[in-house]
Amino acid sequence: MSPELSALIAAAAFGFGLLAVVLGLVRQPEPVGRPRWSASTRRLWRRFGRRTKILLAVGLGLGLVTALISGWVVALPVIPAALVGIPWLLGPGDEPRQLERLKAMEEWTRTLAGVLVAGMSLEQAVQVSLKSTAAPVKPEISRLVGRLNARMPTPQALTGLAAELNDPTGDLIVAALCMGARRRGSGLALVLSDLAESVSAEVRARQRIDADRATHRTTARGVTLITLVMLGGLTVSGSYIAPYGTPLGQFILVLALAGYVAILVQLKHMGRTPTPPRFLQAQPIRPRETP
Repeated sequence: MSPELSALIAAAAFGFGLLAVVLGLVRQPEPVGRPRWSASTRRLWRRFGRRTKILLAVGLGLGLVTALISGWVVALPVIPAALVGIPWLLGPGDEPRQLERLKAMEEWTRTLAGVLVAGMSLEQAVQVSLKSTAAPVKPEISRLVGRLNARMPTPQALTGLAAELNDPTGDLIVAALCMGARRRGSGLALVLSDLAESVSAEVRARQRIDADRATHRTTARGVTLITLVMLGGLTVSGSYIAPYGTPLGQFILVLALAGYVAILVQLKHMGRTPTPPRFLQAQPIRPRETP
């Protein structure tokens, strides 16, 4: 058996062993009548989306072919990890979704303020606002309307909305609504209008920050693309990269790639917007007792 084939078999065994260790660390209730390892495998596999599964399969195939042709056994785990991890590391992350939710909360707050000016009660205004609620928060508002229709006390129903939104801005909106529900004053519409303006200013500020960060992400993508092209070219360049085919060279290559990944991880961490802590404590939503 050739040394390259032996190293490939050893790398595959190491990969399967590492997967077994990861699956062993995933704790979950053991299903009745089914082996635990089977349930753990299904649970871990379901965490990946369809796109991620396709990239993993393609990466494993490319890594295997590269390892067989070039003798770089490290390609077997590195290529699948790169296909899945690099788009995530160089992507915008969760920021666009958070901005869309903030915009939706701002629009819903403005709608509530406009309906309340017309003289409706808070409960009626929430029901009317459902028709024009934006998609990012419409499920939460729909469940709020359902709780109000079930005669749940308005403050408790609103507290459930804060728990479902799970956002500090949502806590501000819900706190204003809870005060309006208890005091039933005429100033709630003005408070909601001012709050909507504040949320709008926050959205604009975060959009400007994200635009600045997009420039740095574009630069990182360019550098990463050049690096990948160079690595791909070096694998077929002949004797120039021959030292990397040795076990020590493979180890040094892994260390270099790990250092580069650490830089990308730090860059992504620096690009995250810190989220203020929530101030409304979640309370369990209990069904209304019937006499």
